[in-house]
Amino acid sequence: MRSNESPGGAFKRRAVCVSRWRGLAPTSSAGRDKREIKNLDSAEHSQSESGGYLKSKKGYTPSLKISIPRFLPVENSLRICYDKKQRYSHKNVKNEEGNSMRESGILMPVSSLPGPYGIGCFGKEAFKFVDFLAQAGQKIWQILPLSPTGYGDSPYQSCSAFAGNPYFIDLDALKEEGLLTAAQLKAEKWGTDPKEVDYGTLYVSRFKVLRTAYAAWRKQCAGLHGCSYYFPDDYYAFTLANEEWLDDYALYMALKVANGMKNWVEWDKPYRLRDKKALAAFAAENEKEIGFWKFVQYKFAAQWQAVKAYANKKDVQILGDIPIYVSADSVDAWVGGALFELDADGGFARVAGCPPDYFSADGQLWGNPLYNWAYHKKTGYAWWVRRVRHALGIYDLLRIDHFRGFDTYWAIPADSTTARTGKWENGPGMELFDALEAALGKLPIIAEDLGELFPSVRKLLADSTFPGMKVLQFAFSGGDNEYLPHNYIKNSVVYPGTHDNTTLTDWWENGASEKEKAAAAAYLHLTGVKPTAKELAAIRTDDVRIALLRAALGSVADRAIIPMYDWLGLGAEAHLNTPGKLGGNWAWRAADGFAAKALAKTIHDECSVYCRV
Repeated sequence: MRSNESPGGAFKRRAVCVSRWRGLAPTSSAGRDKREIKNLDSAEHSQSESGGYLKSKKGYTPSLKISIPRFLPVENSLRICYDKKQRYSHKNVKNEEGNSMRESGILMPVSSLPGPYGIGCFGKEAFKFVDFLAQAGQKIWQILPLSPTGYGDSPYQSCSAFAGNPYFIDLDALKEEGLLTAAQLKAEKWGTDPKEVDYGTLYVSRFKVLRTAYAAWRKQCAGLHGCSYYFPDDYYAFTLANEEWLDDYALYMALKVANGMKNWVEWDKPYRLRDKKALAAFAAENEKEIGFWKFVQYKFAAQWQAVKAYANKKDVQILGDIPIYVSADSVDAWVGGALFELDADGGFARVAGCPPDYFSADGQLWGNPLYNWAYHKKTGYAWWVRRVRHALGIYDLLRIDHFRGFDTYWAIPADSTTARTGKWENGPGMELFDALEAALGKLPIIAEDLGELFPSVRKLLADSTFPGMKVLQFAFSGGDNEYLPHNYIKNSVVYPGTHDNTTLTDWWENGASEKEKAAAAAYLHLTGVKPTAKELAAIRTDDVRIALLRAALGSVADRAIIPMYDWLGLGAEAHLNTPGKLGGNWAWRAADGFAAKALAKTIHDECSVYCRV
């Protein structure tokens, strides 16, 4: 509410805001689709429309006008209708226009983009990378979750399943808006290595300058039109459109700050148990702090939608990622209650993880609260519908992490110190995805179907018609491995490795066993059928890397996603995440100038050979 306004006046003003915001789309779905497409086409991602960067002869210039940050309706997300018999018939998969789907993309975390302030963001480098993708003939930009990083600096352990990462806000854009100065940015420390994220330093410097920007923004809005504070219409539109998660998130973050960033289970009982009177009193006393957390989400959304709109204009789709679970130290867990398995004292009874596997001999103890699937079923999976709808407003395509957990999941007693003590439980299966499709239509989902796969998991994947993942680094352990390219099907996505694998260069030089090297060398025709140790030692690492990339691109899989570091030929320094390792993950950043025209041409040419351009 604006200060000095009566409640009725504020309500009327909010109603006007809502009508303006909703007026962007007609009532009918057909009319809405045409209107949305027209809006995107006419915007041309210009300075006045996108609120992002205007490309000119001088490069990319931050715009001053911020458009209403809104999440596009699901009808505008990609609609891919897969043939349910395709897993057995191997028929060509076609999209709605009847064209065969065969395309490629690049995995590049936003955090890994170069730039001046310690971490990649939604600034000039993001727009330049979209240009690079278009020049390289790539149709997909896969990113990691855009949510705030949490325990271990992981984007998969976030404080919110809905919020965006404040670190990704472009500070230069805030400077152009008059909210920051060059001197203020120069005065902060951003880390000593431009090719590595220093999360400890960022935690201090980023929030300091964001709070400075927030104070300047409030000052800009102070005293306008006879009000104490007169905030922009697009801010009110954003808060109204997202209030079902934003209000809880902002209150939760304000409480965390007031409690020294402790886990919510350590707060005083009235706050921990969400006593209404206590929360109302806290909110009244901390309006400015709560407003800060709404402000950063507002700026995040505006800037990200500008990047996404620019990518879509360039015919590049954003492949996003959502974890199956939420973090124990999150607003989702704090407000969720019956959504999760609870013990008699209201604590989490069991937590998530996975049994011993390729990545860890002891398994992985993630610690995320497990869902109370019986309760979710009673609600018609309403929370999941809300979560996926929100995600499809941010991304075009959606990778769901740990898909096998919807069939059967590893449940570990909350007091365990190792994942070995867990046991398998049944998940919701197709009931969940039927409910999602009934609410949202055909889902543009890619299933991360890695790990120990029971026949029931494979059946769930087939019934869902979602494409699964194929990983080349898993292919050479011996026998007729399902990850060998000749065993792929069209309705799949092939990767040289995932964000949990090391780079191809490091895999060959340090990760692969001699048996795997021999199998790979023979399969890729780098040696004879039974290479000797001397022949293996003579193989150039870069020849292996290129051969593996070509094996992925040449496979029958409809989509091939290559991590940027593998196109660059980088080694262990670019390994994004080692499961089970605490610290030192998610830190790699590309060097300035990595997205060179020569590399774009190489990628374009390689993908052209295999009809992916």
